[in-house]
Parts: sequence; C-alpha cells; structure tokens
Amino acid sequence: MVYFFKSLCGKFDYYMGKDKFENEELIKYGLPEDVWFHVDDLSSAHVYVRMMNPGMNLDDLPESVILECASLVKANSIAGCKVRNYNCA
Repeated sequence: MVYFFKSLCGKFDYYMGKDKFENEELIKYGLPEDVWFHVDDLSSAHVYVRMMNPGMNLDDLPESVILECASLVKANSIAGCKVRNYNCA
C-alpha cells in the first residue's frame, strides 16, 4: 500500500511508503523531478513530493512542506521516532 497526503497549503501531493516493500512500490511511480525524503542512516518511511510544475526543485518548496515531509518520515521510522532531533535527507 502507498499512502497519499495533501500538503496543508493544498498545493502539493505527498506519497509515502512505510516499509521496504511499500518504498519499492513508490520507486516504480516516482518521477525524476519528485523530491524524496527519508531518515538518514535509519530504516524509515520514504516520502516524495510531486512537483507542481516542470523545472521545480527542492529550493522551490516552502519550508512548511519540507517540515511536513520531514515529520512524516521521522514519525514513520521505528528508531527515528524515538530520537529527539535527527537529520533527514
């Protein structure tokens, strides 16, 4: 199963896989311009943001969208959700 979320601002779509099988399913449908998030060096959910327009990249995402995606991957990491502060990549 792949999970779908709409950003709080309503302008971006997020897709998430919670485990390695769902993450593999995500990879099948990802586009080169999608921006991917996961917890660095830990098993975690993978989240990607479908960009609204061709040519957009990470620098074009509002900080609120980056924080929402980082929160999703951290909350859906067995080890990462127990760590107070952690870097997401």
